[in-house]
Formats: sequence, C-alpha cells, structure tokens
Amino acid sequence: MTEPDDLDPTVPPSGTGCVECLAAGGWWVHLRRCASCGHIGCCDTSPSQHATAHATGSGHDLIRSFEPGEAWFFRYGDEAFFDSGPDLAPPEHHPVDQPVPGPAGRVPADWRDHVH
Repeated sequence: MTEPDDLDPTVPPSGTGCVECLAAGGWWVHLRRCASCGHIGCCDTSPSQHATAHATGSGHDLIRSFEPGEAWFFRYGDEAFFDSGPDLAPPEHHPVDQPVPGPAGRVPADWRDHVH
C-alpha cells in the first residue's frame, strides 16, 4: 500500500463511537477510523455514513476498520482494500463490550430496515 502524505499513525482515535452519531443521538452498524486524523465515523451500511462524509469533506483518503479483530484498510480514491497497513496509535478498535450495532440503548428494534 502506498501511504498518503497526510497519514499520521501517531494520532489516537477520536473516541469509541461515531463522532457525529453520538452528538446527534444516532446509531451505527460498524465503525471506521480515519488514518490521517483519527476521526471515528460510521460505515456505509449505517444510516448516516459519516466515515465517507468525513473522507469527502476532509480529503482524508484512507480509513481502517475500527472493529475488533479487523485490521483492513480502504482507500476511497481508487476503492482499494488492503488486508493490513501501518500500525496506528491505540486503541485499534472500539471496546469489545460495545454492541454491534451500537451504541447500546440507541439502536431501534427495526434497525435492519434502516441500513444501506
């Protein structure tokens, strides 16, 4: 993988959940971490798709899964997946006791009807 110029592996994640969903009282299916600034956003299956919105708005092209047991990267520019990449500052994933979808108490019973 060719690393983008703005990659900063020393920046910790912005939190344990999607920044925008938490602020708005929303929920997510899976989480993604920006490899440039540490922003945590929700995946494209999630109703709000904040990780892609962050990449589009910021120009930060590379994300990593923020799910336990997953270390893959995705580059938006050419839609390339990578099984691994540079080590990023910890933590590598959200807390293992955090439900998927999450966060606890915000996911509607009919959540499957709201995903992409």
